[in-house]
Amino acid sequence: MLAWLPVPPEDLDGLPDCLDYAHWDGQGGFPTEPARVTFYAPPMTKDPDVILRPLPHMSRLRVLQALSTGVDYLLPHLRPDVLLCNARGLHNGGTAELALTLTLAALRGVPDFVRNQAAGRWQEGIRPSLSGAAVLIVGYGSIGAAIEERVLPFGSEVERVAGSSRWSPRGPVHAPSALDKLLPRADVVILSVPLTESTRHLVDADFLKTMKDGALLVNVARGAVVDTEALLAEVQSGRLQAALDVTDPEPLPREHPLWTAPGVLISPHAGAFTIAFVPQVKRMLTMQLNRLARGQVLHNAVLAVPAAG
Repeated sequence: MLAWLPVPPEDLDGLPDCLDYAHWDGQGGFPTEPARVTFYAPPMTKDPDVILRPLPHMSRLRVLQALSTGVDYLLPHLRPDVLLCNARGLHNGGTAELALTLTLAALRGVPDFVRNQAAGRWQEGIRPSLSGAAVLIVGYGSIGAAIEERVLPFGSEVERVAGSSRWSPRGPVHAPSALDKLLPRADVVILSVPLTESTRHLVDADFLKTMKDGALLVNVARGAVVDTEALLAEVQSGRLQAALDVTDPEPLPREHPLWTAPGVLISPHAGAFTIAFVPQVKRMLTMQLNRLARGQVLHNAVLAVPAAG
């Protein structure tokens, strides 16, 4: 079996000897014939075109190990006999860290500070705080839980929403039906849901109108979870603020009105990739490849369909 890896195989300790390896970083030509590949871990890029480019030629592919938690962009391109595994857990720290950064920056007015510094202008004022704020996390999986861990020390009151109601160690997790009750009370709404047909445009005009005046929407999920036109209407009126690590469309075109909309802070889908990410990728790949070599069930299977071969 041949595995394509996003890092040189000599940089990974403990790879099983019974597999062959090739390194492809997404640049230039393919390192081997794609038809030989049985295990594919894509390059470390957010460009879906690069990730998808070899897939039509991978006729022997058995496992695709994504480096992202969300895999919506991969699903339409896979045969039913290919096992798809996501990177659940790898992005928890980086994404949660950025969610907190965006929240604090937007609440405390850091973008205004940067603009005022460039203009040499000293402008004081009173800003909102996370202390005592009501924070609603929509999408309470592993990333949502990591966000809560970082928000709680600031003295916030946290509510949680997931696909179905359950109990977490920190309290109840509500079903989406509770949004009508929770949104009007939230000072900050943080989105960390996967993009599915049920969450596409989850944040529509009705969702946004239910949020309280002056509330902050933070999106570290996927851009299409939010109806961009509906959000534009709310932020341009000044009723809501937004801090967005993801947008729809993405990348955001230079002339798009979101860039200049009042109360909007934008980062370029920067949550996942930090210097801490590469060591985690190496550990995950080594673990998964060893499990594959031993015939064990792989972790984080999204399409739990037996692989052919």
